[in-house]
Amino acid sequence: MGSVQGVQGAAVVVTGAGGGIGAALARRFAAEGARVVVNDLDEAKARKTAEEIGAIAVPGDASGVVPLAREALGGAIDVYCANAGLGSGGSEAAPEDVWEAAWDVNVMAHVRAARELLPEWLERGGGRFVSTVSAAGLLTMIGAAPYSVTKHGALAFAEWLSLTYRHRGVKVHAICPQGVRTDMLAATGSAGDLVLAPTAIEPAAVADALFAAIAEERFLVLPHPEVAGYYGARAGDPDRWLTSMNHLQQKWEAGGA
Repeated sequence: MGSVQGVQGAAVVVTGAGGGIGAALARRFAAEGARVVVNDLDEAKARKTAEEIGAIAVPGDASGVVPLAREALGGAIDVYCANAGLGSGGSEAAPEDVWEAAWDVNVMAHVRAARELLPEWLERGGGRFVSTVSAAGLLTMIGAAPYSVTKHGALAFAEWLSLTYRHRGVKVHAICPQGVRTDMLAATGSAGDLVLAPTAIEPAAVADALFAAIAEERFLVLPHPEVAGYYGARAGDPDRWLTSMNHLQQKWEAGGA
């Protein structure tokens, strides 16, 4: 794919970039000539990714990374990739701390980053916020209530940012893949094997999809294009779509492949 205008020399932050999608995003931005900060809660992974691509490691909690990343990049951030996430499984019966952690990482970390970034972006009339949401934010995921609900929240926040600030130069993208071959997919167990694994893609394909969306200034990033059809079916006939998903739920409960 060709280079995307405006990326070379840009100051970019990618959270959750110790591996998986985050590492692929960081690698692609660095290859395009951006100055990249790699953030991850796992310090060793953050430093390993940064060393591989000639980036700057700023390990720690994604919720508080903006001031440190801004300093590391020389005072400004042009692109912020809110990629860190928790793939929390379970039902309504999942413990309170599981729900709270999913909400904190999958939604509130994005909100906290936006609070820090927007004053500067609005003052200068430009900035780019990239939210790694998942197709679960557009649809849902069996066996993973905390993940599905909070990814809906992440999508809602990205939509709100876009509709509120796009006329002031703030660009927003929501990345919504299905299965991606990462540690998070491996941790989804039998539900992931049934729903996600058959069409899983490599993390680099997600980065390719994001750069295509940046080139077109398109909000929704669909590394699996078929998700657009599922999303349309869900909106057009919710009961039919829910019935179809319930059949999948029953198949999973019966141990089907």
